[in-house]
Amino acid sequence: QVQLVESGGGLVQPGGSLRLSCAASGNIFILNAMGWYRQAPGKQRELVAAFTSIGSTNYADSVKGRFTISRDNAKNTVYLQMNSLKPEDTAVYYCNLKNGNYRNYVDYWGQGTQVTVSS
Repeated sequence: QVQLVESGGGLVQPGGSLRLSCAASGNIFILNAMGWYRQAPGKQRELVAAFTSIGSTNYADSVKGRFTISRDNAKNTVYLQMNSLKPEDTAVYYCNLKNGNYRNYVDYWGQGTQVTVSS
């Protein structure tokens, strides 16, 4: 089985920074896609940033230029560096692994970590 362990959430002031980490362990396929989603109260869960199985990246328009996703493939670990944080970034952030290729994969989710941006 696959386990995702997240860390790095917390309370930060507007304009501040946080770095989230997610380490995947277990039977991780060579072809996989790891990324970050978030869900704020009353809103749908949305993509924040993610890698595809071929190594390209996708970002939500609202975070482009502020957030950066990175990874260590050997350790199956993905990071989200969040800079210039805004109150509207407040949400529960979930690490996601799509374990397989783009047509045939299994979704795994981390437990979620709260990010609160407030003065």
